[in-house]
Amino acid sequence: MKEEIIIAGFGGQGVLSMGKILAYSGLMEGKEVTWMPAYGPEQRGGTANVTVIISDERISSPILSKYDTAIILNQPSLAKFEDKVKPGGILIYDGYGIINPPTRKDIHVYRIDAMDEANERKMAKTFNMIVLGGLLKLRPVVSIESVVKALYKTLPERHHKLIPMNEEAIHIGMDIIKEVK
Repeated sequence: MKEEIIIAGFGGQGVLSMGKILAYSGLMEGKEVTWMPAYGPEQRGGTANVTVIISDERISSPILSKYDTAIILNQPSLAKFEDKVKPGGILIYDGYGIINPPTRKDIHVYRIDAMDEANERKMAKTFNMIVLGGLLKLRPVVSIESVVKALYKTLPERHHKLIPMNEEAIHIGMDIIKEVK
């Protein structure tokens, strides 16, 4: 198993955190992992993306030009990365941040209304975990248990009380992701 993932959106959406938690979860499961963040001059509000590779085998390079899966959280990121999903791959997008949805017919496109769901449930800070839940339903590259353990390792201790809400958010994401036909 090898999964090459790009997560892209605006700074402040939890893009880099989502990638870090995913990578840390893979490490905790004994998998080979790379995590390569990239962001604009301002972390909050500028564009940000992170490439994560999780594999059972050694990873030759963290630099990719094509991805198995793209998680896209805003329109500029869709414009930049839609063409970089491998044919037959997956593109997941949040309906809130995308005005013109993906148009490719040679990939599987899924919509997750994570921002709307997070706001409706008054769980805005768990937006990225809802999206991560959608990914894990389609590509279970790591277990939810590993993600919860990774949250304890990556979040400051003062935020540990929020971990049960984050775990709930993962399950919400698994429930609300839908394929676009």
